[in-house]
Amino acid sequence: MKNNIKVFLTFVFLSVCVWVHAASHTFRGLSTADGLSDLLVNAIYKDSCGYVWLGTGNSLDRFDGVHLKHYPMPGSNEKLKRVNVIAELPGEGLWVGNGSGLWRLDKKADALESVVPDRINCAVHALLQIDGVNYVGTEKGLFVCSDGHFEQVLMDKNVFAEANVVHALCEGPDGQLWLTTKDGLYAMNLSTRLLTTYRHSSVGNRNTVFHAMTRIGDTLYLGTMDQGIVTFDIRSHAFAPFVSVGCNVISSLSSDGKSLLYVGTDGNGVHFIDVGLGKVVSSLRHTQEGGAGHSLRSNSVYSLLVDRDGIIWVGFYQFGLDYTLYQNHLFSVYSYPPAFHTQDMPIRALAIRGKEKMIGSRDGLYFIDEARGIYKSFRVPQLRADMVFCILFYQDEYYVGTYGGGLYIFNPETRTLRNFEDEEPFLNGHIFCLRADVNGRLWIGTSSGIYCYEDGKRVVHYTSANSKLPAGNVYEINFDSTRKGWICTENGLCIWDPSSQQLRTDVFPEGFVHKEKIRVVYEDSDHTLYFFPDKGDLFISDLSMHSFHRLQPDTPLKGKDGFFIIEDADRWLWIGTSAGLYRYDKRDRFVPYDFVDGIPSSVFTLCLPVIDEGGNLWLGNSKGLLHADLSAVDRASRTAYPMQVTDVQINGKSSPLSIVSSDDGRQTLHLDASQQNVTFSFSNFLYTTPNCMSYEYMLEGEDAGWTSVTGTSQAAYFNLSSGSYTFKVRQMGEPDTEVQLDVRVATSWTERAVWGVGVLLLLAVVGLAWHSLRQRRPSASRAAQARVMPTEPITPIAAEEAGEKTAPLSGEHAAVEEKVLSEEKALPLSDEDAEPEEKYKTSRVSTKECVRVLENLDALMRRKKLYTNPDLKLVDLALMLNTSQHTLSYLFNQHLKQNYYDFVNDYRIAEFKQMVDSGESSKLTLSAMSERCGFGSRASFFRSFKKATGITPYEYIRQHGKN
Repeated sequence: MKNNIKVFLTFVFLSVCVWVHAASHTFRGLSTADGLSDLLVNAIYKDSCGYVWLGTGNSLDRFDGVHLKHYPMPGSNEKLKRVNVIAELPGEGLWVGNGSGLWRLDKKADALESVVPDRINCAVHALLQIDGVNYVGTEKGLFVCSDGHFEQVLMDKNVFAEANVVHALCEGPDGQLWLTTKDGLYAMNLSTRLLTTYRHSSVGNRNTVFHAMTRIGDTLYLGTMDQGIVTFDIRSHAFAPFVSVGCNVISSLSSDGKSLLYVGTDGNGVHFIDVGLGKVVSSLRHTQEGGAGHSLRSNSVYSLLVDRDGIIWVGFYQFGLDYTLYQNHLFSVYSYPPAFHTQDMPIRALAIRGKEKMIGSRDGLYFIDEARGIYKSFRVPQLRADMVFCILFYQDEYYVGTYGGGLYIFNPETRTLRNFEDEEPFLNGHIFCLRADVNGRLWIGTSSGIYCYEDGKRVVHYTSANSKLPAGNVYEINFDSTRKGWICTENGLCIWDPSSQQLRTDVFPEGFVHKEKIRVVYEDSDHTLYFFPDKGDLFISDLSMHSFHRLQPDTPLKGKDGFFIIEDADRWLWIGTSAGLYRYDKRDRFVPYDFVDGIPSSVFTLCLPVIDEGGNLWLGNSKGLLHADLSAVDRASRTAYPMQVTDVQINGKSSPLSIVSSDDGRQTLHLDASQQNVTFSFSNFLYTTPNCMSYEYMLEGEDAGWTSVTGTSQAAYFNLSSGSYTFKVRQMGEPDTEVQLDVRVATSWTERAVWGVGVLLLLAVVGLAWHSLRQRRPSASRAAQARVMPTEPITPIAAEEAGEKTAPLSGEHAAVEEKVLSEEKALPLSDEDAEPEEKYKTSRVSTKECVRVLENLDALMRRKKLYTNPDLKLVDLALMLNTSQHTLSYLFNQHLKQNYYDFVNDYRIAEFKQMVDSGESSKLTLSAMSERCGFGSRASFFRSFKKATGITPYEYIRQHGKN
């Protein structure tokens, strides 16, 4: 994790250096319609967890990338509620200053509380911590807080003097604190508290008022309301005017601490100044021609933050908030400046040979030779059609197939185009694919069938009239490692058989995908074939077609059309679809790639991808040719912040949470019996477009498996019954990002009463039956029966040894199960089975106590899955529950009328059923599954399962298992 953060921070630094020179940014705006409490955003701060805090005209708002949570500022005077400053002070939490005083966010109460209102009862404008000491700049001087004690420092003995109105604080070198006030600039020695005044005169010899301040090296940069930016040299104590930003009203000043100055103005937007160069290097303004999302919504900037992740946050007067969408730029849109770029170009075909690139789009053909500095483009009328569908480098030339313009050959040396043949369909027909087989023959899929050429001569022309080729367009030809040719047409598949040199359609087994319209066929390094139907789920088969299946239906690919597949060096598959790009480990892990990664559009194209000799992946997208360094894929970090459950709404309302943290760091949310409707909100703090955020979540104890979602970051559950649950959430395809929250829903009094009444009725019925039985039996018989009553517990195994028969097993597994059942007879007796009733005649346990212990026992078994331990003993449970062995023994044998052995096995059997229902039986052997459930032997598992369910494990798998 530390290494990922280092890589991430290094990347952020480099990306900041890039964006300051960028010509445009993509913005997302927030207003009251999006949940913002007020349209005036006066302060912005990003904390260590990743939350962005917004100070508005009446509230403190918390933003996690999707959801806004409000913390209204207390008080009755609306004019004093405006938030001026927000800061996270280590050891103190989040502090907030507004027009009425100083506030602290109480995490436990989830509300703002006033800090020393008897001392600080005026506006607070600045907050700073130096070496554990907190400094608060107010309208009544500077307050120094150390070890919880506040001390007031006045620049002027008159507390109401302008010199005591502190606007900004900044740590300086050599143990100094710099303060800007209405009366000028002050330096305070942190050790002696000695103050030194520096004044700068403006028009009419009036002292300049500095409202904002930041430091780079030995220079202070000071923002004024009428003179723009003024600098102050800490060493020479000299003031000087600085670079003009086209507006003298400076509302915000901050920096990267190295060379960049970030300037917010009230009237001319945002500017970035390279202080070394002494000039503006980038500006963000509101422009009419900028268009929605490509310029600021207002030039009246009241607050500005460039956070440590390179995101620009801009708060406005009466226009809410704008921020740049985060991207890590793993993928880039290809360009060859200044001649060519593919931005917004739909790419349909591609061939790469060293530094040469032949690119086909829906708007023409482009050839780039970067080594020789050559660029050439071809469009109508040079082409008969602009739409290029396929490109193949074949025999030292590029073959180019178009839609409606036939087939061309491009010579990279002469850089000229010529016709392939002067006849149809190669003049005006549709050319869908071009392939070369292992023998060097050229295969061409067209709207008029399949053509095969060898040494420039036509070998064969297959049509639906002279062969088994299905009618319609031929979209794809793929030769596998056995030299078979898979032919994809508009009306199904056929296979070119290399032994007979014929097309065949009679080789497909029942249930294969050959009758569907297939656009993509791909063979991976394991010699597995992947087929993408025009509509439908990914189909997977071995080369012999003996084993095949559809991809499981609950993956992120569901409902998406697949356009290409390619395997990387790590043997993962890259899959491009109509709605996103995914990296697939061929088992159950999908990693999505989207706008966050630099992908301009989620729509990919039917362009065969390429991995070049340098290890770069090239993909066709509807908005450009994308490329990525595959060696950087695993190093790329989407965020330096861990996932969090950011909020929990209970019965539709957000309220302070009853969360208890344990010693091992796990958190538990305790809910009463009426709080059955729960909505979890979560975030990975990416701050990108919300519809690109992808997560997986599950509520263990309620859900059978993970639910994948994109574009939403909430999970709602209704009518939860009493019991224990664990909510889990993670970024899609990123198991290491998983976070958990335990949830405990208490048992209601109604449930307890019903349970108690049920137990009492059961005991009454049992008692009456027992009494009736005793009345009908002669006393002598009872005495004889008492003499032969066993003194040891009767286990299921002992009962079998005594002659109880198990129903014979049916089907193909009967012999196997007879064997394991015979092995069961050899198992030792459990020392924790049923105890004789006489033992409890003098030491009974109350029904109320039994119910209480049973509730605690059930919660413990479910939460910690104790039953998965095959060596679990009664004494172990007693210790964990802080009760006696006798109480537990009485609970099982007298209260539940069930021995300890069967009680634990019920949990194990339930676990096995859940594994089968979730598809684990297709991955694990029966022995492995039984061991995971906690059974000590295969024999005991078969015996217990048949006894509990009436069927064998094999029969259950056949009825419920997922293939």
